[in-house]
Amino acid sequence: MPSNIHPTAIVSPTADIADDVTIGAFTIVEGDVTIGSGCKLHSHVHLLGKVTLGENCTLWPGCIIGGAPQSVGFDENTSSGITIGIGNTIREHVTIHRSLEKGGLTRIGDHNFLMVGTHIGHDCVLGDHNVIANNTMLGGHISLGHHIFIGGGTGIHQFARIGDHAMLQGHASISQDIPPYVTAAGLNNIVGLNSIGLRRAGFTPATRREIKQIYRLFYRQELNRQQALQAAEATEWSEAAKLFITFLSQNSKLGYCMRTR
Repeated sequence: MPSNIHPTAIVSPTADIADDVTIGAFTIVEGDVTIGSGCKLHSHVHLLGKVTLGENCTLWPGCIIGGAPQSVGFDENTSSGITIGIGNTIREHVTIHRSLEKGGLTRIGDHNFLMVGTHIGHDCVLGDHNVIANNTMLGGHISLGHHIFIGGGTGIHQFARIGDHAMLQGHASISQDIPPYVTAAGLNNIVGLNSIGLRRAGFTPATRREIKQIYRLFYRQELNRQQALQAAEATEWSEAAKLFITFLSQNSKLGYCMRTR
C-alpha cells in the first residue's frame, strides 16, 4: 500500500494501488479496484467494485464511482465494472454507474473533464477530451465521441450518440443522435455548426468550408436524410467531412436530430 493514504481512509486489501497514489480523508476504496500511478483522490471519494482508474486522474470530494445501475430489477450480484482512462478530472459529486450486463463495462476515455454533479449512467462509452458541465445527466448506453462540450443541466436520453466536436448548449434535452461538428440546443434542435470549436481544434479554413458545405447539404437543402446521403455520394470528400456522412449513414436506435431552429 502507498504511504500517502490518510489514516481515516478505508482501503480494501484486494485493491491494487500504485505507490504514488494519494488518498484523502474518509475516502473508501472497496472491492477489486485498480488505481494507476499519479492519481489523487480527495476526501470523501467512494470507489466500489471492479473499477480501473488510469494514471494521473484526479477525483474530487463526494464523487461515487462504481455504483449499481439505476435499473428496476437489476441483480446487484451481477459482475460488471467501470474502466477509466488516463488524465481525467472528476469533480465533486460526480456519479458513474457500472454496466448492466454480466462482464460489461462502462467506459470513460482519456483527458475528460466531468464537472460538479455530472451523472454517467450504466454502459455509457465516452471518448477523449470531452468537457461535461455541471449537473449534466447521461442515461444508460450513451455513446460520446471526442472533443465534445456539453453545457450544464443537459439531459441526454439513453442510447443516444453524440458525434465528435459537437457542442450542446446548457439545459438541452436530447433524445436523438447528434452528428459531429454541430451545435444543439433545446429539445433536439440543431442550431448551426460549432464553428468556434472547429477553429480551436485546429481545422484548416479549407476543411471548415467543406464541413460547412456538407452541413448545408443535410440541414439547409430541404432534403430528407436519405436524399442528402445520396447527394453526398456524388462528391469526393475529405476524411473530416466523411465522418459527418458516416455518422448519419449508420443505424440509430433513436433516429437523428434533423430539426433546425
